[in-house]
Amino acid sequence: MHGALRGIFAMAASTVAVTVASAQSARDIRGPSPLVSIENEAPPRLIVDPPLPEHLSLGRVFIQYRTENLRIVPVFGPGALNVLPRIGHIHVTVDDAPWHWADASGETVVVVGLPPGPHKVLIELADPTHKVITSQAVQFTVPNPKPRVGQ
Repeated sequence: MHGALRGIFAMAASTVAVTVASAQSARDIRGPSPLVSIENEAPPRLIVDPPLPEHLSLGRVFIQYRTENLRIVPVFGPGALNVLPRIGHIHVTVDDAPWHWADASGETVVVVGLPPGPHKVLIELADPTHKVITSQAVQFTVPNPKPRVGQ
């Protein structure tokens, strides 16, 4: 091969190698395939963000969360404990109420109608039998509504 062509080929090959090495695979981003059993699965994690502040002043509490090593799906009961990768849902409790609700949507938690003042939302990660695996609480303050112009 001619010297100039050999240099261009070597440069192109190194560019391809760098591009391939820096690209993340689908598994890197999405995690293991839900179609393949996982041995020694890592423990589940719950990551909860504080409420979106721009909505609090409107009396809307939007809390985003995500899980690791557990998929949120609407499947319940003891038989679902054997599903791998692990599955579950969340329980949501507002202001230490004696009750909670279960959510298996995997979407943002939405709470409306809270009066102005301090509040707490507890989000619990639960297995298909409702056994709590881990939890995280967020505390925030709903501000007093701003007076409307002309009032």
